[in-house]
Amino acid sequence: MLPELLPRPAAIEPAEYQKRREALIAQLPQNAAMILPSASLVTRSHDSEYAFRQQSDFYYLTGIQEPDALLLLLPGREAGQSVVFCQDRDPTMEAWTGRRLGASGVESQHGIDQAFENALRDDLLADLLEGRALLYAPLDNPEAVSIAEDALAHALAGARRGKPALKGWLDSRPLLHDMRLIKSPAEIALLRHAATISAQAHRRAMRTCQPGLSEYQLQAELEHEFMWQGASGPAYSTIVGGGANACVLHYIENSAVLKADTLVLIDAGAEFDLYAGDITRTFPVSGRFSDAQRALYQVVLDAQERAIQAIVPGATLVDIHQGVVRDLTAGLIALGLLDGDVQARIDDESYRRFYLHSTSHWLGLDVHDVGTYHLDEKTPRPLEPGMVLTVEPGLYIPCDDDIAEAYRGIGIRIEDNVVVTPSGHDVLTSAVPKQVIEIEQLMVN
Repeated sequence: MLPELLPRPAAIEPAEYQKRREALIAQLPQNAAMILPSASLVTRSHDSEYAFRQQSDFYYLTGIQEPDALLLLLPGREAGQSVVFCQDRDPTMEAWTGRRLGASGVESQHGIDQAFENALRDDLLADLLEGRALLYAPLDNPEAVSIAEDALAHALAGARRGKPALKGWLDSRPLLHDMRLIKSPAEIALLRHAATISAQAHRRAMRTCQPGLSEYQLQAELEHEFMWQGASGPAYSTIVGGGANACVLHYIENSAVLKADTLVLIDAGAEFDLYAGDITRTFPVSGRFSDAQRALYQVVLDAQERAIQAIVPGATLVDIHQGVVRDLTAGLIALGLLDGDVQARIDDESYRRFYLHSTSHWLGLDVHDVGTYHLDEKTPRPLEPGMVLTVEPGLYIPCDDDIAEAYRGIGIRIEDNVVVTPSGHDVLTSAVPKQVIEIEQLMVN
């Protein structure tokens, strides 16, 4: 019997992309312009490319899934405030690589005010930017910086003929990334679907797991489920770490054989319509936790559940992380992996031998999504409804001689995706078990 297909959420409508552009334009001075290049194809080897993945900011403002495009936002322009340059229509190339939108398709399907094919870009771009005093661009993008430099040179030449001079450029990312931090209902629906696919894949991996399989075989189970459910694939490189491999935070070799009496840590999420799922679960290869594994696992789980309960509007990730650190440190002391007073071990950072990373990150079009975590150097950003984040405490016990043998080489992380709601929070990834008894029941049935 074929696996059941999950119902798909609705795609984001062109009108929502238009509202995003309008909201961004409203933040720009009337004498400014913004430029934003799309992603380009990247060579994999010789004459083949990696699968195309659109640049997230460009996609957020347009919904366009083609390479080699350029978005301009031009406040107050009578002929249209949004302009896109796109790939030329080319029947020969389209026979090989697929149909292109062309200028007419960009306008009709994506609600862009005006579009031109790239063959006209050199002739038109300078004129479109002429008279703009400020140019906003993503300053980490070499193509955008090159366009800004050319625009400045063109403006300086024009200034000698009495035309307005471009004063300089500013980074567009702070404005745009603050917008992306708050997700719309349509975005949350896509994130929920990516989370649901991811959860189903993790359940499948738990049911499949047994001693003697290789890590890559669990990876295959996960990624098959992603693709079967209509995801484009993994949202990031899948981590399957058995035994001590789980103590390597970004372990992606996934080549070892899974051994009985060890745990396996899986950090994997599906990407659906460019929105990311991001789940981590840790479970026993043979289906049953040992006493030491269960005790350490429960420390992490208790810390994670308390952290999730702390997610409400107005809370900060700094406070949530500090709570996790306190819980994990107390648990390490109770198990004899640390000694002394909880606050003393926090103050001297002894806990960092076992817990090396932060508790949360934003989630959205990027798995480590954009948006600052502080309003300024001293003020953590308070949580607001519509923010989506992960909660992922972990403990990673080295194989050192001063560690009790029962705990050596155990790595545990538990990660869920959570949306902040007006009254608290909603866990998007609750469909995959994390209680000890639930995991063991799923794996033995």
